[in-house]
Amino acid sequence: MIRARGVFAACLLWLCATAAWAAHVNVIVVDGTINPATSEHLQQAVTTSESDGAVALLVELDTPGGLLTETQEIIQAILNAKLPVIVYVAPQGSWAASAGTFITLAGHVAAMAPGTSIGAASPVQPGASNERGEDKERTNVEMEKAEKFTTAFIETIARQRKRNVEWAARAVREAEAIGEQEAVELNVVDLVAASRAELFEKLEGREVEVGGEKRVLALAGVEQRELRMTPLNRFFNFLADPQVIGLLFMGFALGLWIEFQNPGLILPGAFGLLCLVLGLMALQVIPFSGLGLLIMLVGAAAMAAEIFVPSYGLLLAGGLGCVLWGGSMLFDVPEVDGFALPFFRMLTPMAIASGLVAGVILIAVGRSHRLAQTMGDNELLGQVGRAATALAPEGRVFVRGEYWTARADEPIAAQERVEIVGVEGLRLRVRRAAPEA
Repeated sequence: MIRARGVFAACLLWLCATAAWAAHVNVIVVDGTINPATSEHLQQAVTTSESDGAVALLVELDTPGGLLTETQEIIQAILNAKLPVIVYVAPQGSWAASAGTFITLAGHVAAMAPGTSIGAASPVQPGASNERGEDKERTNVEMEKAEKFTTAFIETIARQRKRNVEWAARAVREAEAIGEQEAVELNVVDLVAASRAELFEKLEGREVEVGGEKRVLALAGVEQRELRMTPLNRFFNFLADPQVIGLLFMGFALGLWIEFQNPGLILPGAFGLLCLVLGLMALQVIPFSGLGLLIMLVGAAAMAAEIFVPSYGLLLAGGLGCVLWGGSMLFDVPEVDGFALPFFRMLTPMAIASGLVAGVILIAVGRSHRLAQTMGDNELLGQVGRAATALAPEGRVFVRGEYWTARADEPIAAQERVEIVGVEGLRLRVRRAAPEA
């Protein structure tokens, strides 16, 4: 019996091992900017594919660009991979812009779906044209250094993969971009395929070089296993969106403002602090301009000050301008491409909404200042009540549902109407009121 159980367990382990090492292709989807989360995901996919016996790793790519440092990490992982890495720009309508161009060229096989494009790999520094004097000269030098480095980097990648080195250099120097058919004609990518099945069919029997060794691809009919991002990577990938960061900081300002206006609610204040923590975490994921963030905070403070300092809208207008200006340069750093707060799609609606909210608050505050006082001692002046006892000269009066000690300069009988003319601590001064009409 014991021997039978041992044989059964051994067979079960053998079947599990066979299933795990069955011929399969691992697939990951990179859809969005290249940031630390996507870099970590792709590097983990390469490591997992090497260890679980995958015959190849397919990277479906659709990106507008991303961070240079993370792009270098991805390129290093692909070039040193111990299995074929197929970079496939898909689905139709996708693009491999900027950082995506580097990643596509680095693949052992580079393919594109119909209706896709590749190129525009120049390093960028938005707002550089606004610099003047020495700052502009220094910016030009930095941009020239960045362009030379990225040109040499992409030429090395293209040369190693035996692809068009001249076009790769033009993609950096002149921001050249092309479609899938021209990319095949110019030897930028290897082929065009409309689907994964067609891609694997065209790659069947193709020979690639991996780690100095020749390998023949056998992909027809193999199992496809999709490797998904870990929950933590998905979370950081979500935070790495500049538009999310903008909304988080607006949520922080709104939550704190509501809490200050209504102390003790707790929930708005907690929501605002949560937004602040998440926003600061996001700024640790991607580089940002400290000056841009400072200008946005100054703008938000100026808008809040309009509620307390009557400036006839000048602080509000100036604050909105600072929010727009600071937001447009929040990610204005040379290392970033594909990261920005869209001016008209994000910043302008956000500023307009904030302005409308602030305007409504200002109107409400202005109206409240014109209303008669409803609290405090002076609010009692002119109120009419009845004498609860005779006032000769002191007694008690009933006003607005309350009994007060009162003093009159003339005798007043009980139940007569009295008018409050003064407040002396907890005692009222009253006089006989005019008869009711």
